[in-house]
Amino acid sequence: MKLIAGGSLLVASACSLIGAPTFTKDVAPILQRECQTCHRPGEAAPFSMLTYESTRPWAAAIKQAVRTGKMPPWFADPRYGHFSNGQSLTADEIKTISDWVDAKAPQGDPKDMPPPVKWVEGWQIGTPDLIYQLPVAYDVPASGVVDYQHIIVPTGFTKDTWVQAAEVRPTDRAVVHHIIAFIREPQSNWFHGQPAGKFFIAPQVKTTEEPDTSALPSDFLVGYAPGQPAEILRPGQAKLIKAGSDIVFQVHYTPNGHPIQDRTRLGLILAKDPPKERVLTLSATNGTFQIPPGDPNYRVDSSFEVSTDVKLSGLHPHMHGRGKDFLYRVVYPTNETQTLLSVPHFNWHWQNWYTLDEPIVLPKGSRIECTAHFDNSPNNPDNADPTRTVPWGEQSWDEMMVGFFNLVFPADLPVEKVLPPKSKAAIASR
Repeated sequence: MKLIAGGSLLVASACSLIGAPTFTKDVAPILQRECQTCHRPGEAAPFSMLTYESTRPWAAAIKQAVRTGKMPPWFADPRYGHFSNGQSLTADEIKTISDWVDAKAPQGDPKDMPPPVKWVEGWQIGTPDLIYQLPVAYDVPASGVVDYQHIIVPTGFTKDTWVQAAEVRPTDRAVVHHIIAFIREPQSNWFHGQPAGKFFIAPQVKTTEEPDTSALPSDFLVGYAPGQPAEILRPGQAKLIKAGSDIVFQVHYTPNGHPIQDRTRLGLILAKDPPKERVLTLSATNGTFQIPPGDPNYRVDSSFEVSTDVKLSGLHPHMHGRGKDFLYRVVYPTNETQTLLSVPHFNWHWQNWYTLDEPIVLPKGSRIECTAHFDNSPNNPDNADPTRTVPWGEQSWDEMMVGFFNLVFPADLPVEKVLPPKSKAAIASR
């Protein structure tokens, strides 16, 4: 403030604003790189950052979120692994946003605004080559519990087809916990006899001899959960959908007080050339745990051993509200151990994929090992009921322990060469 000689009038000095960051010149480029993937119409974030007008009302909240590390939502411990999709802001970027807010969030010269990113409305993968939509709508009730719903949709493929990118999107994210689009090959017995185009509840078989029902099919095409990005593969890599295959959608609906109709869509971008490498999404799971009441740090482990030389390209931990932390490591045939990813503060409201900068070679016999901890104590605000013993279960008040990962191998290598014996037997039974 500047005191005018001879009077008591105080005049605001413009000097304090000289050099202050502006939205158009300094802040917008950061938002385009790190935020607009989600902060735009039709995506998961609660407001858009495409324009100054849509961003300005949220300025104070944006400053708080970036200074505390809440945004962008990235939970990997920086000591382990290097990831191509990491969204962390630099110290200079955080300072730029903070200084902009402290200067009362000026717009700046509109001529300084960078050209807008050419987003494809409704899709993260760009314009799909093919779109599959649920043939009938599902009526999500306003309340109650909805069992996992499945529906079979034929692809219509008359020849083997390679997929470069895939994305599955619900009609309304507010009533969907997750979606998985599986590939069912024509010779599979999985849901044999179930008619296409109708919702059904899959039977679950749990016996004394086989108490673990956590195993997932090995033909995982793409999934959706809050925070989970679309599957966009590197050039020369693709996922295979064989001729005559079906897509099996598994949808977990969560009523939120309003009746809603859902007609989930699946978008595919096809590989333009035959790929050199095939990508397969697999998982290390453990469904035999029983988390004791009140336990603040219950440990669960799982593992997966590769049966031939492959490469590892991405990781995706999945748990529910009691999930506390998750760690991946690889144990090589030499017994050397390497930590691949550590998520010390798991957030089930935003479940990232962690895509490695460069795929890691896993020689035959390597084990991917996962360790998770669960907080079933009253101190966990996401704990549905700290007084009960918590098993594996499909609903969000139960728990899951799934370490998803993507393996990469030569496109002409049969899948059976990659899977461990137990998984091969499971495929044969389906």
